[in-house]
Amino acid sequence: MEIIVDAEKCTGCSICVKKCPFNVITIDNRLAIIGDGCTYCNACVEVCPFQAIKIFKDDKQHVNIEGHEGIMVFGETREKKLANVAIELISKARELADQIKTKVITVILGDKISDLAKIAISYGADKVICSEDPILKEYRCDSYANVMTNIINEEKPEIVLMGATSIGRALAARIAVRVNTGLTADCTGLDFDMERRILLQTRPAFGGNLMATIECPYRRPQMSTVRPKVMKIGKKDDKRKGEIVHFKAGIKEADIRTKILKIVNQAQGEVNLEEAEVIVSGGRGLHKPENFTLIKELASVIGAAVGASRATVDAGWIEPHHQVGQTGKTVAPKLYIACGISGAIQHLAGMQTSDIIIAINKDPDAPIFNVATYGIVGDLFEVVPALIKEIKKVKGIE
Repeated sequence: MEIIVDAEKCTGCSICVKKCPFNVITIDNRLAIIGDGCTYCNACVEVCPFQAIKIFKDDKQHVNIEGHEGIMVFGETREKKLANVAIELISKARELADQIKTKVITVILGDKISDLAKIAISYGADKVICSEDPILKEYRCDSYANVMTNIINEEKPEIVLMGATSIGRALAARIAVRVNTGLTADCTGLDFDMERRILLQTRPAFGGNLMATIECPYRRPQMSTVRPKVMKIGKKDDKRKGEIVHFKAGIKEADIRTKILKIVNQAQGEVNLEEAEVIVSGGRGLHKPENFTLIKELASVIGAAVGASRATVDAGWIEPHHQVGQTGKTVAPKLYIACGISGAIQHLAGMQTSDIIIAINKDPDAPIFNVATYGIVGDLFEVVPALIKEIKKVKGIE
């Protein structure tokens, strides 16, 4: 793309300067100058009263979108098992593929992982590409990015979906640059514009204060990373048939810039919030860090994981790995209990797909009640101890 200011029409009125959301426009000798950092958002074009600013799209840089077909899912693995987020994405890909009459392709990388192909097929994959090599046994950005890029260039999918995990986020960014396409990160929703055959990628924006729908109309594949737990796992069908293809990695150790010296598993006893079926979370309504003992006691009694709002993590009341929300973990447990959490959109983005949400807050107008299945308006310092007492009584715990 190219943005041009017509010197004969521009008067240096500075309206565009005030409107530019990225502060890259300046006025020099009564002429608007567009500096580095322009994203071609069109804001200046729309407000210029003299139609002095124009954006030109270079069609030569656009790919032939007709030459791409299929929805490709990166089948992330953990300990030689398909990660839940991979199964979630295969299920979602199946749903989208049925809408636009295309195929679902799953790519699985690793060593001795071909048996996972049948699992991917059972959840909706039509074709599974397995690349098995000892060099792929453990994830490393260089090796995985090389193989995935080669597969994408060969298969030419219309869409590529990856989990917004530590692996997926690092890998997707590298691949997007290599295949010269855009990437929408941390999506919480995917849909299709059927008329234009464009993927509508929804994610929180501007600090979570609004939800943005992003398109990639001029490049292929359309790439997204999707948060774990926001897509529902579809019904498994062990009788489904699909194609299994083996892809030669074709990489050498010398091509990889990193070496794995040691793998340290997470500390024993720490519950993975993303996998927890019950979560009890605390917010600023706890007033001070010591009061998290109340949240931990309730969690212990009902066998739940402990979550927290961003405000409490930022304040240093609890460790960051407990944070639920846009900048923390996205969770979807069977039961989520929010204690003293007002319900800012950043927090809701990370837990509103929970099956049952119980909110405890003394403010009856707290936004958390808008997504709660059950709401308790009251002081958490009275409600939570009463809950603990009754639960212990039912369980026969002293």
